[in-house]
Amino acid sequence: MSTAGTGQAVADRGDKGGVRTALAGLTTRGRSFLAAGVAAAVCSYVLGQSDLLRVGLLLAVLPLVCAAVLYRTRYRVAGSRRLSPARVPAGSEARVHLRMDNVSRLPTGLLMLQDRVPYVLGPRPRFVLDRVEAGGRREVSYRVRSDLRGRYPLGPLQLRLTDPFGMCELTRSFSSYDTLTVIPRVEPLAPVRLSGEAKGYGDGRQRSLALAGEDDVIPRGYRYGDDLRRVHWRSTARYGELMVRREEQPQRARCTVLLDTRGIAYRGAGPDSAFEWAVTGAASVLVHMLERGYSVRLLTDTGSTVPGEGGDGFAGVSQESADAAGLMMDTLAVIDHSDGAGLSRAYDVLRGGNEGLLVAFLGDLDEEQAAVLGRMRQRSPGAVAFVLDSRTWVREPSDVPGPSEGRGERLRMLREAGWTALDVPRGACLDELWRQADRERRGVAATGGGEGP
Repeated sequence: MSTAGTGQAVADRGDKGGVRTALAGLTTRGRSFLAAGVAAAVCSYVLGQSDLLRVGLLLAVLPLVCAAVLYRTRYRVAGSRRLSPARVPAGSEARVHLRMDNVSRLPTGLLMLQDRVPYVLGPRPRFVLDRVEAGGRREVSYRVRSDLRGRYPLGPLQLRLTDPFGMCELTRSFSSYDTLTVIPRVEPLAPVRLSGEAKGYGDGRQRSLALAGEDDVIPRGYRYGDDLRRVHWRSTARYGELMVRREEQPQRARCTVLLDTRGIAYRGAGPDSAFEWAVTGAASVLVHMLERGYSVRLLTDTGSTVPGEGGDGFAGVSQESADAAGLMMDTLAVIDHSDGAGLSRAYDVLRGGNEGLLVAFLGDLDEEQAAVLGRMRQRSPGAVAFVLDSRTWVREPSDVPGPSEGRGERLRMLREAGWTALDVPRGACLDELWRQADRERRGVAATGGGEGP
């Protein structure tokens, strides 16, 4: 179980306006006592009753003393929050642990604890804590859940203090807050052979072999940290500097996941919309390819990639693969529609070629964008497209007149360009479509219509 770092805070002193703040915290009972005390003092003066004056002073002073004492206790309570986990898939629950520490030498009165959470995570949690002894602590927890991905701030934590007589209540806000990241759901995918490289799915790692034999490889200059056993003495004597053998360098199979985020390509909103299905599909393929050892890259229609991503993408099956998956999931957690109208920027990024397997999640396409995708296919040895018809994903299909015009023609253009293009109906299972894409590629390879796995 992963946990977020503990955030601890103590309320600011707030001396400016402190008396006014304390008096503003008087409850109805406290105000009633104060009003009764003032009234008794006035009556004692009018009636000449000294005993009534003593009673009035007692009634008036009691809430003021309670407010002064309670105001001083604001500085003696510390709070912390811990998320478990701090990154959670959409539709799953996370638990928030709150801890209150009484760092003063005196026990506290009754405390009411409240944490601020966005409305999409549920109602604001409130807890009533009994008297906390000096140096003691109290721990409570609550659950949050969101069907919508995104980053949600939790906090600041609010603490309402009250005195034993119920005369005064003061609210104190902590300064720290934490962030809950709700990432897209990741569906497990079957290990099919979708790679466009000759050695097949997951086996496309090639090696740059030596040109002159196993030992007589092309030498290079010595670098700090190189094994001295790799020193090539013949080349060292020839060039007059320390040279080492250049051994076989593994070349990872690559995979680029293209996510179409154009706002005009999707209709509807919410966790069951076409765009959310595309984001979930992209996340599932990215994680799956990382686990299979591919160097993966996330690309959008705007040409942007994940911050911190290398030129060849993130490498899988390494110590950094979990961090790479986290970075991509964080990017997909907040990705939104773009204002772009085409896919030309993504094509410019792919112009270099040798991109490996290309997996695209696309919205509605016109003839121009289908042609751009056809040119993209020439830059990749294998390409799979999941094309969503957002008109069928709206909540009220009756409001959508007839089938999408020219949709079949767009799919035909993609298939003629070499894409394995699949139509994605509403509520489709990604794993089934993933297997279907594998079967179609195998069928094309068996008929000699394309490059087999």
